[in-house]
Amino acid sequence: MLMCADKKNAPESIVVLENEAMAKHTSWRAGGVARRFVKAASLDALATYIADLPEDEALLWMGLGSNTLIRDGGFNGTVIATQGVMTQIKLLDKAPYEDCVYAGAGVSSAKLARFCTKHELAGAEFFAGIPGLVGGALAMNAGAFGGETWPLVVEVETLNRKGEIKTRKAETFKYSYRHVEGLQGEWFVSATFKLKKVNAGQERTSNTIDIKKLLAKRAAAQPTGVASCGSVFRNPPGDYAARLIEACQLKGKTIGGARVSEKHANFIINEDNASAQDIESLILLIRKTVEDEHGILLQPEVKIVGDRM
Repeated sequence: MLMCADKKNAPESIVVLENEAMAKHTSWRAGGVARRFVKAASLDALATYIADLPEDEALLWMGLGSNTLIRDGGFNGTVIATQGVMTQIKLLDKAPYEDCVYAGAGVSSAKLARFCTKHELAGAEFFAGIPGLVGGALAMNAGAFGGETWPLVVEVETLNRKGEIKTRKAETFKYSYRHVEGLQGEWFVSATFKLKKVNAGQERTSNTIDIKKLLAKRAAAQPTGVASCGSVFRNPPGDYAARLIEACQLKGKTIGGARVSEKHANFIINEDNASAQDIESLILLIRKTVEDEHGILLQPEVKIVGDRM
């Protein structure tokens, strides 16, 4: 394994890449470099590494990079890659965890949906429509097709700056639409989800079809196979961000190489080698236009971090 030159005591199960281009790791395929990009072979190795970092080191946890924009000036800190780490997923069947599934933060949301269906458990189908990992879904109470993450959560495991892994009950957190409160200088590393048992084989088949129908619905309504972050803005109460953006006639609007999707107005596409600044400028333009015309200030779902050029 690679070892960072200024981190000679990094364990062999840690890969540290210096000045790593974050455009390679975000779904928008844009942005600057991270001072360090860390990939761990295990949660224990990651915990040891984090505990050894300076207390003032800026940390950014990143899964599939589907809701993150790194500005062109880069991120002056350490990016922790969760993809390929914390990937355990298992069925729990002993009291008090009957009909529960344990999933690490590095498990894809789509895999969680498929796993639950395979084991005849209902309620997690909506995860198939979330383009990210379980850790990100927990951090923002991600949802799709009317379902949300946190109503299913029984307990979570977290990792703090001291490298300590703790188990916390779901009740110690507060959640709302695309928002979670209760983290105390820590990050989610796993969750246990409570689901509903499906008894008949026919019902299981219907459950599987539901996932296929949901994915087909998503493909029909949203741009797929292009560089985007998914939905850019949260839906305001009682309305839809896409409707407001379309009403402002912003579909197809471009800044540099970034374009508002004609298929779904709440998507911004990196159409032609867009810079992070192109994308951020388009986000700001949309917010201002919608506020000017409708009096509603849209709140981004995407996390924008790093320094401007």
